[in-house]
Amino acid sequence: MSKRNLALVAATIVSLIYGVTFTVAKDVMPRYVDAFGFILLRVGGSTLLFWLISLGIAWLKPKQYEKIETADFPRIIAAAFFGVAFNMLTFFKGLSYTSPIMGAIIMVTTPMIVLILSAILIKERMEKRKVLGIVLGLAGTAFLILYGKPMVNAPKAGLGNFLVFVNAVSYGFYLIIVKKLMDKYNAFSFVKWIYFFGFLMVLPFGWNEFQAVNWAVVPAAIFWKIGFVVVFSTFLTYLLNLLSMKELKPTTIAVFIYLQPLFASVFAIGLGKDELNPVKIGSALLIFIGVYLVTTQKSQTQSLN
Repeated sequence: MSKRNLALVAATIVSLIYGVTFTVAKDVMPRYVDAFGFILLRVGGSTLLFWLISLGIAWLKPKQYEKIETADFPRIIAAAFFGVAFNMLTFFKGLSYTSPIMGAIIMVTTPMIVLILSAILIKERMEKRKVLGIVLGLAGTAFLILYGKPMVNAPKAGLGNFLVFVNAVSYGFYLIIVKKLMDKYNAFSFVKWIYFFGFLMVLPFGWNEFQAVNWAVVPAAIFWKIGFVVVFSTFLTYLLNLLSMKELKPTTIAVFIYLQPLFASVFAIGLGKDELNPVKIGSALLIFIGVYLVTTQKSQTQSLN
């Protein structure tokens, strides 16, 4: 298998894992572990894994070990806030209120949010086609937030949808902030620091909920699902994203985020954890049309990798 095809497979696996995560995490929260306590587990476990890998690289291949310049730590701390702490706090709290399908649909707005932030922060030119796509996509998101039908396991769907949207905005900031770090360092050189500072940030929010967990009554299946989120949804997906970014262009990789609602819907409906309704379908259509308008022209003017 060629490196490019391997990267495409890796990007697809990432979308599949993220799609499954919406339902897996929903099974854990809030019945067994509240959202912020779960985040502390996720960030703490991932921080440990990233540091172990980094130390292993430093020991086995000391010439490849890079030291972070002091001047870059403010950017790393900002990346930790938007990409780990604020991002995960709003996502998991939002997911604990809403349903897997609605959460996955809203996450598709991330590429549009990145485009808006790029226009504001780095003055990237916006065409009329893209502006129309953004308006349609955000309209679909607004309908989902305001009129998405709550389910039994989605007691505060409107608030949950809004928090997932805030998470998408936060992740958009993170993608812009982290770009310069990606160009300057090997990913393992700085990701351990991003997660370290992110762990310190989520610790005050998650400690009480983590302590409140009655581990004696947590079923073995829930422990496996917590492990899945830590190892697969966080650590492994980051490694696979690194493989994808080496072989594929950003415009190609961005397309794979649109698979998440498909995987999330199939998995959630198959297990009876969610259902489709006209509001979800209509909102999804608006969002996907918006995404199409925002992304197609750029991919046509550039040769695909």
